[in-house]
Amino acid sequence: MRLYILLCSLFFIISSNLALANSAVNEYQLPNGLKVLIKEDHRVPAVVTQVWYRVGSSYEPNGITGISHALEHMMFKGTTKYGPGMFSKTVAENGGEENAFTSYDYTAYYQLFEVNKLPISLELESDRMRNLNLRDQDFLKELEVVKEERRLRTDDNPQNLTFERFLAVSNVASPYHHPVIGWMWDLNEMKVTDVQKWYQTWYAPNNAVLVIVGDVKPDETFKLVQKYFGPLKAGVLPPVKQPGELKNIGLRRMTVATPAKLPLIVMGFNTPALKTAPTRKEAYALDVLQAVLGGGDSARFPTKIVRGKQLATDIQVGYDIFSRLDNIFSITAIPSQGKNNQLLENAILEEIKLLQTSLISPQELERVKAQVIANKTYEKDSIMNQANEIGSLEAVNLTWRESENYVKEVSTISAADVQAVAKKYLILDRLTIATLKPLPLNKNTQDQPIVNTGGQSNVR
Repeated sequence: MRLYILLCSLFFIISSNLALANSAVNEYQLPNGLKVLIKEDHRVPAVVTQVWYRVGSSYEPNGITGISHALEHMMFKGTTKYGPGMFSKTVAENGGEENAFTSYDYTAYYQLFEVNKLPISLELESDRMRNLNLRDQDFLKELEVVKEERRLRTDDNPQNLTFERFLAVSNVASPYHHPVIGWMWDLNEMKVTDVQKWYQTWYAPNNAVLVIVGDVKPDETFKLVQKYFGPLKAGVLPPVKQPGELKNIGLRRMTVATPAKLPLIVMGFNTPALKTAPTRKEAYALDVLQAVLGGGDSARFPTKIVRGKQLATDIQVGYDIFSRLDNIFSITAIPSQGKNNQLLENAILEEIKLLQTSLISPQELERVKAQVIANKTYEKDSIMNQANEIGSLEAVNLTWRESENYVKEVSTISAADVQAVAKKYLILDRLTIATLKPLPLNKNTQDQPIVNTGGQSNVR
């Protein structure tokens, strides 16, 4: 009972703090369609500027997979005003940090500066939004960098290779089928004219969200935004379809035989996200279910399968509630030495069966909820994470207010809700199982942890 009271108190305190933290997002829109979200955080004299474009690999048709990520690389190759290398040089000379990342649903660019350098960031980003200078000689060199990135991260990494193949099989109709970095044969055929067309189609103020978080005053900051982004013309955007996924496809199995040190098993169930679920409650119940199974050392898989039965050295569970399309509830596990994939698979399915037949206890549910909410709160300790949360929600056409709702929604999830989604979605007809069968190693092979199992991204 003392634990229950303590967790309830923690929940109340965290909930109150979250409500305060989310109350200061100021929303604007320029006549050219650019959405601007500014949040004050005066704890340090710094500011994060992020530009999110509503385009990622899930928008790419076959034949040009990986083009969003290739364009991300080219965005650092200069404009007419700021030549090759000048963007990064200007940021560095002014003490800033910068980078970019591409995911299935969006491409984003950011700078972190001392607050009085904000105009530099706005000028650089507004300039390359519409004035990128794409030269063939730069593209040919950068494309080789992208191909090498693919070889290192995927082709020569047996775990990531297995996960890529797993996603290709589990996403039958969804564009999440192909990897963010693209298939190698598409990269080999990609031309600078393809990238130019992609840039002109999608990189426009009416397809972007500008997020600014830091030691700023919103109205004064918006005047700066108007100065730099206001003159940009809106683009003519193509209609965006909402692809779906087949329901109850049937059990799928695959084996990836490749040089590796360790075996691996990846299991995944086709599940909806918040945008595609029949009800909001289902999506939030899946999010809580993910935490019940794999949310930290006290979750069921680490407790029972890693430390209890000692069948695995590591288990990760992934679910992205805020993806644009249906996604995969994934379980990735490395068998312990001497234990095979079949024993591990059976143990995982037994735990899922237990969830489907027995309600989790009130104590376990409250502990999991408190952990989920605490993690959400800790994320807000960084202005970069705050900006990431706002931008990633808006980039998939959810609202930043969804973050504010998160605690309230999670708090309403019951044990019956968790059991219901486990029974509905974690079933064999929605299951894909991929196993990595290690072959003798060669010099290029490297076993590394899988990155971003819930939603793969590639950072420049």
